[in-house]
Amino acid sequence: MKWLLIVAGVLVVIVGAVAAVGAMLPQKHVASRTAQLSLGPDSLWTILTDVAAYPSWRSDVDSVERLSTSDLKWREVSGSDRITYEATTLDAPSHLVTHIADKGLPFGGSWDYRIEPAGGGSRITITENGEVYNPIFRFVSKYFMGHTATIDKYLAAMAKRTGDNYPPAP
Repeated sequence: MKWLLIVAGVLVVIVGAVAAVGAMLPQKHVASRTAQLSLGPDSLWTILTDVAAYPSWRSDVDSVERLSTSDLKWREVSGSDRITYEATTLDAPSHLVTHIADKGLPFGGSWDYRIEPAGGGSRITITENGEVYNPIFRFVSKYFMGHTATIDKYLAAMAKRTGDNYPPAP
């Protein structure tokens, strides 16, 4: 029984320390990654904005529900998670900005996609303007996942879709 109390006490201290450090971290962050792909900007734009096709090349997306036919708004389903996204800038084929439209999540923010012609293909830069509201999730995001993890996963999937290779920067 004594050991059980000690273990429980240590866990409480660890969770408290994680929450305290997370509370001291800034709620907002900016992270950016760039990839060189062989497709031209128009073809890359088509892949980016064809949200219904995301499940065919993104392993982290089970299904997509298009929520509007007049603008770019959709819901991605991944397991039990459902997140709604909306495009706020659509400047084909060079600039797309999407943001998380759901309220009440432990995170939010936007992704700014910049596409430019480069070497017979395209260079795409994704900049995440993220917000992590929960201090424990903020700690995990900063020290365990890294703020660029989601961008790296997305660019790796896109590179595979286009027949390219995406080596993430260290």
